[in-house]
Amino acid sequence: MNVASEVSGSNRLYKRWRWQIFAITWLAYAGFYLTRKSFSVAKIAIGEGTTLGITPAQLAWIDGAFLTAYAIGQFVWGVAGDRFGTRKVILIAMPCSVLAALGMGLSSSAALFGSLFFIQGLAQSAGWAPLSKNISNFFTRQERGTVMGLWCTNYAVGGIVASIFAGQMGEKFGWRYAFFMPALALGGICALFWLFQRDTPEELGLASIEAHHSAPVPELPAASFKCDAKSESSWGIIKEVLRTPTVLLLCTVYFCLKPARYAILFWGPKYINDKLGTGMAESGFLSSMFEFAGPFSVLAAGFISDKVFASRRMPISVICLFLLSVVLYFLDSFPATRWMLGGSLFLIGLLTFAPDSLISGTAAVDFGTRKHASTATGLINGCGSIGAIVGGTIPGFFWKQWGWHGVFLALSVAVMAGALLLLPKWNAVPARE
Repeated sequence: MNVASEVSGSNRLYKRWRWQIFAITWLAYAGFYLTRKSFSVAKIAIGEGTTLGITPAQLAWIDGAFLTAYAIGQFVWGVAGDRFGTRKVILIAMPCSVLAALGMGLSSSAALFGSLFFIQGLAQSAGWAPLSKNISNFFTRQERGTVMGLWCTNYAVGGIVASIFAGQMGEKFGWRYAFFMPALALGGICALFWLFQRDTPEELGLASIEAHHSAPVPELPAASFKCDAKSESSWGIIKEVLRTPTVLLLCTVYFCLKPARYAILFWGPKYINDKLGTGMAESGFLSSMFEFAGPFSVLAAGFISDKVFASRRMPISVICLFLLSVVLYFLDSFPATRWMLGGSLFLIGLLTFAPDSLISGTAAVDFGTRKHASTATGLINGCGSIGAIVGGTIPGFFWKQWGWHGVFLALSVAVMAGALLLLPKWNAVPARE
């Protein structure tokens, strides 16, 4: 075989694996939402006035258990993704998520729900950072805005499917099936991940992504690959990432944004139910308008950040954060109709998912660099998840005292603070890959 044929064959193999990794990691993270959204839909059937009669405060504590575990796990799994690779982390976490969901479907007490949702939180937190690193190993920074924009549709589409699927299963067969059926579906995705995912091009005997893009080269022997991060201690990796000021800023901004997203994710169906008196299926469907906006939002954000703002992620984020703060402030004043509530949640989704995906995904990988992408993403998402604890629990604890307007006002103020903090970094780009 001549050199030209070798290069052509290598390029075809590289392209196939790039998009295979894109597809399987996209499906894996979307799949995690199947078991994440079950409880938010089931709240309608297990809350006050139902057979189980779990109070709003108890529901908030259960959500808090998940979110606390999720925040802790982000810090742990982010480092683990750099140290041990995406494959090992996901193939531990995903089966645990399936088992926790099945257990919740068998539960009947707030204490048991809370304990199992805590385990679910730990399992769910393993998804984002290691899977983001997997993408960074196969795509360069110059193309990541568009690629990550496509990839970040996973949690938007996953949320849409999960809300509708859980709502339909719960209404048709009983609320326990809002847990059982999504768990079985995630089990199938776990099997596909085991079959089709690999961590790096080097693991496949291919050149690194940088070498592949700078010049087509023949395949490298698989034995020559060693993960750089394994030569460093976990604390060494963390210290290097924390020396990047922009990573610390993104941690703070994401802390301000995440409450809004998780308030809608965890309490959207309940809010719709309170305003319209709708059942599980319709409440789940209308609340999914928030996630339905996600694919459009993240695709546009990634493309515009690459093509219009020259791979700068901050301008789109700042613009959306300011607008989101305004819409949240006025949300509960809009007429309580299906079209208005669905449309409002769609608009909030457009303004939320763009900065969310850029801050937690593309910018996190950019400023953390490919070498430490999982750790940087884990730290940023961990800080965001601390904010999510606030957003996921405030409605349960305070909506009776504050009303829904008071809840959305608090979320609006937090988002505005994030926008003001990020504004001075309008033109920021990473100094190195």
